[in-house]
Amino acid sequence: MALYSLKMRAEKNAGKREHVSGAEKILSEEELPEHLAALLSRALHHAKGKADFVNFKVEAIAPEAVEHLPALPVSTVEVETPAEGRRVIIDALENLGLKNGEAILAKFSETYGMRGAMLLDADTLERLEPDAERGLRATYMDAERAAKGASDCKNHFAEAVVLATKVVHAPHIVAEICVSDDPDYVTGYVAAQSFGYRRITKLKEAGSPDGGRIFLYRGSRDGVADTIRYLEKQCVLVRGVPDSPAGNVRPQGMEEMLAEELAAKKARHLCREMHEIDSAQAAHVTVGGAEKLLLASNNYLGLVDHPRLKRAAQEAVERYGCGSGGSRLTTGTLPLHTKLEEELAAFKGTEAALLFDTGYMANVGILSALGQKGAVFFSDELNHASIIDGCRLSRAKTVVYRHSDMQDLEEKLAAHAQCPGVIVSDAVFSMDGDIANLPRILELARKYHVWSMVDEAHSTGVIGATGRGICEHFYLREKPDVLMGTLSKALASEGGYVCGSRLLIDYLKNTSRSFIFSTSQSPANLAAASAALQLLQEEPERVARLQENVRVFCAALAEHGVEARSETAIVPLIVGEESLAVKIAKDLERQGILVSAIRHPTVAKGAARLRVALAATHTEEELKSAAARIASCMRGAC
Repeated sequence: MALYSLKMRAEKNAGKREHVSGAEKILSEEELPEHLAALLSRALHHAKGKADFVNFKVEAIAPEAVEHLPALPVSTVEVETPAEGRRVIIDALENLGLKNGEAILAKFSETYGMRGAMLLDADTLERLEPDAERGLRATYMDAERAAKGASDCKNHFAEAVVLATKVVHAPHIVAEICVSDDPDYVTGYVAAQSFGYRRITKLKEAGSPDGGRIFLYRGSRDGVADTIRYLEKQCVLVRGVPDSPAGNVRPQGMEEMLAEELAAKKARHLCREMHEIDSAQAAHVTVGGAEKLLLASNNYLGLVDHPRLKRAAQEAVERYGCGSGGSRLTTGTLPLHTKLEEELAAFKGTEAALLFDTGYMANVGILSALGQKGAVFFSDELNHASIIDGCRLSRAKTVVYRHSDMQDLEEKLAAHAQCPGVIVSDAVFSMDGDIANLPRILELARKYHVWSMVDEAHSTGVIGATGRGICEHFYLREKPDVLMGTLSKALASEGGYVCGSRLLIDYLKNTSRSFIFSTSQSPANLAAASAALQLLQEEPERVARLQENVRVFCAALAEHGVEARSETAIVPLIVGEESLAVKIAKDLERQGILVSAIRHPTVAKGAARLRVALAATHTEEELKSAAARIASCMRGAC
């Protein structure tokens, strides 16, 4: 039976060639299509991010050239800390006659970021691999198995046993040491023919991307070429590879998987908690019977508890009831829907508008509908999750450009100049509070004949002299082709919307699945949003007051040695470590201030922050006092 070697390599951030995933199989011809699809799925749905470069290599192998090896016997050593795990490795090396285990482990830092392994002389600590930057790759190997369906789920353990078995059978190799570079996988191993595959439960802290592998060589330099040839070229099938350390073929159950994931999040200070607020959202709220200064709400204009909005909602419920009773295209369109859509279109200066149940569903619905096969979305790398998910659910190709980097955007537009496309960006970025360069985006959209779309969730009611958003902020008459926004922030209600041409709105009515297949918004939400929009236009001084509060707060922080800049209601205070951000937020809560600690995956690892969100209803005195307490807590935690 003919055999084939299948290799997959996946990378992202094409310029940096950042490794995402790799795998290899030895398969029959009949197995190739299914395994190709499974490995592609792994590359596109990986914990390290979605690959933008995936390479497959398929080679025929003569069956008689394959070496068959028994899997190494497996044992597990339970440890509590990485230091204990390293001690296990040192003891194992001493049993092999290697007394320099500490020095060998010190070489591990040189392996971080290498695609391959370090080939290290076990006695002299001289590196022997031909390419020190790339490292040495052990390839052409797989587990012997009965034919069965392919899976895109990576089995770290089984793949590691296969690799270790081949490596320690290579000429002159006495042992292998491995620490995974997967941030969510802290287990590693030391392997040798004499004691087998010794699995160590903790060799690094959860969340650490550091990892690598070392092949320990013992012998004359004349044998190095044979070692490299075996590792890189010899085809090996390993029989008797267990699916789990216990040798149990039962896959991990759903309950175990969820519990493990939650435990990992808790260990990395990434587990979220809810605050139950006992009062209407305002500058001050009640939590657990105690009053707190709220610096974490998107209620930017302080309208959530406004009497006019509450009265409008009550009147709508009295007339239309509590629910809409259906989707918009069946029985769920009320006069309130039509009225609010007309008001939003007039407010934004477009031909028409369309309501969605939430801002999230608006982005998902708009982008999945516009993303036809052959189209390209050009998406800012810090766009909101709803934009990212909308792009993923479409049939369009997504090209991510560096945050607010217009040169990078233009280069990527030029590279796809023959494709229909849409440049997609937040107007105000929800975690950094910075503003997209809309004038340049519109200029590039014209130049490369693509559409433009901005998400105004955090700009409407916040920037521009009268709160009309990003176009008013930049004094632009030209509009993006797609203006998306929400009713749940400055407009103090619930829902999302899109404004644009009549053609766009009619198209979305007929193609946007999140619009077509959702029960429409309730009368109370619609009436409250309409009242809020009227108030915003009647009282633009609310916007001016919010903008002045931002200046006051940032200046007060600067007086206390904390650098903070923002032109929007969002003021990010970068802390770095997740645990530190959580500690500061809890310290502030004890002092009567609610501030959100934002952590991965909402922001990048190591970029945890306090996200301060200001409102027009905060007073200058309380903002200055809060700035002093925030600065004090940040200094005390560092």
